[in-house]
Amino acid sequence: MLNKSFSPGEIEPALYAEWERNGAFAAAPDSNAQPYAIMIPPPNVTGTLHMGHALTMTLQDTLIRWRRMQGRDALWQPGTDHAGIATQMVVERALQQEGTTRQALGREAFEQRVWQWKAESGGTITTQLRRLGASLDWPRERFTMDEGLSRAVREVFVTLYRQGLIYRDRRLVNWDPAFRSAISDLEVDNREVQGSLWYIRYPVEGLEGRSITVATTRPETMLGDMAVAVHPDDSRYGDLVGRSVILPLTGRRIPIVADPHSDPEKGSGAVKITPAHDFNDFEVGRRHGLAMPSVLDEDARVTLAEISDDLRTEDGLADPAFVRGLEGLQRDEARKAIVAELDRLGWLEKIEPHRNQVPHAERSGAVVEPRLTTQWYCDAAALAGPAIAAVETGQVRFVPQQWENTFFAWMRGIQPWCISRQLWWGHRIPAWYGPDGHVFVAQDEDEAQAQALAHYGRTEALARDEDVLDTWFSSALWPFSTLGWPDETADLARYYPTDVLVTGFDIIFFWVARMMMMGLHFMKDVPFRTVFIHGLVRDERGQKMSKSKGNGIDPLEMIEQYGADAMRFTVCALTGLGRDVKLGQKRIEEHRSFVTKIWNAARFCEMNGVAPVAGFRPESVASPLGRWILDEAARAVADADAALESFRFDEYAASCYRFVWNCFCDWFLEFAKPVFTGDDAAQAAEIRAVTAHVLGLVLRLLQPVMPFVTDDLWAHFGFGPTGSLMTAVWPDAARPAGGADAAAEMDWLIRFISAIRTVRAEMNVPPSRLAPVLLRDARPETVARATRWAEAIGRMARVSDVAVLDGDMPQGAAQLVVDEATLVMPLAGVIDLTQERQRLEKERSKMEDEIAKVERKLSNADFIARAKPEIVEENRDRLAQWQGERDRLAAALARLA
Repeated sequence: MLNKSFSPGEIEPALYAEWERNGAFAAAPDSNAQPYAIMIPPPNVTGTLHMGHALTMTLQDTLIRWRRMQGRDALWQPGTDHAGIATQMVVERALQQEGTTRQALGREAFEQRVWQWKAESGGTITTQLRRLGASLDWPRERFTMDEGLSRAVREVFVTLYRQGLIYRDRRLVNWDPAFRSAISDLEVDNREVQGSLWYIRYPVEGLEGRSITVATTRPETMLGDMAVAVHPDDSRYGDLVGRSVILPLTGRRIPIVADPHSDPEKGSGAVKITPAHDFNDFEVGRRHGLAMPSVLDEDARVTLAEISDDLRTEDGLADPAFVRGLEGLQRDEARKAIVAELDRLGWLEKIEPHRNQVPHAERSGAVVEPRLTTQWYCDAAALAGPAIAAVETGQVRFVPQQWENTFFAWMRGIQPWCISRQLWWGHRIPAWYGPDGHVFVAQDEDEAQAQALAHYGRTEALARDEDVLDTWFSSALWPFSTLGWPDETADLARYYPTDVLVTGFDIIFFWVARMMMMGLHFMKDVPFRTVFIHGLVRDERGQKMSKSKGNGIDPLEMIEQYGADAMRFTVCALTGLGRDVKLGQKRIEEHRSFVTKIWNAARFCEMNGVAPVAGFRPESVASPLGRWILDEAARAVADADAALESFRFDEYAASCYRFVWNCFCDWFLEFAKPVFTGDDAAQAAEIRAVTAHVLGLVLRLLQPVMPFVTDDLWAHFGFGPTGSLMTAVWPDAARPAGGADAAAEMDWLIRFISAIRTVRAEMNVPPSRLAPVLLRDARPETVARATRWAEAIGRMARVSDVAVLDGDMPQGAAQLVVDEATLVMPLAGVIDLTQERQRLEKERSKMEDEIAKVERKLSNADFIARAKPEIVEENRDRLAQWQGERDRLAAALARLA
């Protein structure tokens, strides 16, 4: 006998271990089944499960389990990313606690230490994915630093280099001064901070008393100014274009240039151009052929190495001794000193408070410095063309489709991709340098030495490049490197391209686009046919989850408290196309009630002798009740199929919920109660067989999203052995013969009972007080139905009897219409009608007052403009709720009239 309640903490881990032990998640490459493959977005090896993971993994697992039950050869490829900067940071912190550094260890020893950490602590995220129920093919697990994947990385790098698509260049990058490395845009967190706008006067050379004022948020970089830019159409400065100004503090003469980068509406309309320390300035510098000296080093300290020969003495303008005193100062310290000196010399015009976006390194927290360095680059523009064409021609489709516009915007304006990082952990760049700096790119050092011998005509010592590759470089190869490329493997031929990629919009450019570029270039085909883009997980008010706000949700805590099934179903129920997921603990708790409902329904079935019937044939069912629930089940399957085919996870969950909770539990089992305990043995046997069949269908229908409770019940009822549900056949959506007629009758019955229940609830009729129902203007067929289902109507609607109205309308009766018939419920003597009217009027008046308050607020333009979007939305939801309640109360009063 089933326990009184489902215990996820006991059942889920044990069941998952059973699945994994039996190889239940394994793909079947030798089968004749049509393959279906999804590549997991590899989480960082340093990671722990957060709500973003729970969202994307649940959606992927739902698709994989569904397709597996449909008979597809499902491959869900697991793995983790080596996460260069994040992993190096974790290990360096551990070394710091031991009183040492990576530099003290040396590169080789440090790398060994990272591998040791990975072996001991790097599997946390995969353990947590198991707790979520993710049915990944674990024996296939890959790591981006595996030898096989590393070989693929080297092959791609060398090939692209030889094709001229990888090269070295000196450009601006996002520089993390704490890690002393270039970082990607995704590793940059732009934070709004309160700062200042400094207005500095630069004297115009040759025009006594004339100066041009620039407004800047970074006075510390003025040492590297190479020009002042004004807009070509700005009449204020038209006569100055082509002249020069004297740069205060250094005495350098720099030109005044006309460039559209300068916005006449911002600041003074004139901007200083520091090409080596600002991305926009770098482009201005290239357009005007400006020099690009760096004045901040890799630690973001002032360096004068590239401008020391340019310091001049100008009366009242420059003091080379002061400037040289800045050498080695941190940028914040240099800023204070420079501002104070400008003020002393009279060149600081004013300071204004100013809020602006300041980039911070996501991992280290340091302020990111745009820095001019020599790095390795990939010609992304050349690789982007085929990827753009693939989306344009429908080879790859985005769901929702509007994300194609984001993809096109990024790809059509793509810049060279900086692929080198100044780290020790990662794929080391396969390049070696000769004594004259000549570069040799090769698969290994022996090949590089052979190239050097051919180049120099003699053996020379080679030094390997110290840098490693951006982690997105190896991740871009994930769909084919994990399947054995560059070898022509059977897995590669069978599973590439994959069917769908499930991911967030934030990595469309960083990962999705790059996988497409690399896949098309090396595999000559797209890596996936469909890209499903889900939204962000936010709190129930629509705010982004964060530690500082204290509104985050730990999925593991939710799983421990409510079970993985409740967690997973909540995620599905809230994931609609093109919108974020508003998640709160209350929603998970509500869906735990759904798990409980299923469990209790199964216990009820077991207590009433329900068990699978061998050879049961749905088409043989004679009773309207049996044919109706089979028809509703077929509809639910069809709705689930349609929803999952179109990635409408919310509609899949809703269709399951409606059928299981409403049709099966609340109606069918209630209608079946008297049949189970009645004297008609044949009818009881048929309804038990139908119940068992539909229970099995329910378990199969819910298995993709609720794998644990469904599998446990599947085995308990003997539908199959433990762990077999995930490979059971997905239910058929074919509707039974006669189902439409049965559905029409049962639909009428449900609406009949529901209408009476609604009136009783509106009129506050106590459950213990039975009331008659009289039918007026009812067709003979309706009267016959009411007679046929009199027992169910009486029991479920708390009705004393149902009869045809004979004579005049009784006084004090509530009326409601179901199809052509008017249902008359005499309430005089059952409740105090006068008191009830007064209660309803009072409630309606209260609702009108509340509605008026919210309508005034929402009609206030100032409120709409100032309030947070989630507050405005909350008020709109409240208004709709209260308007619905007002209308319900009005309908109740109308019935009493």
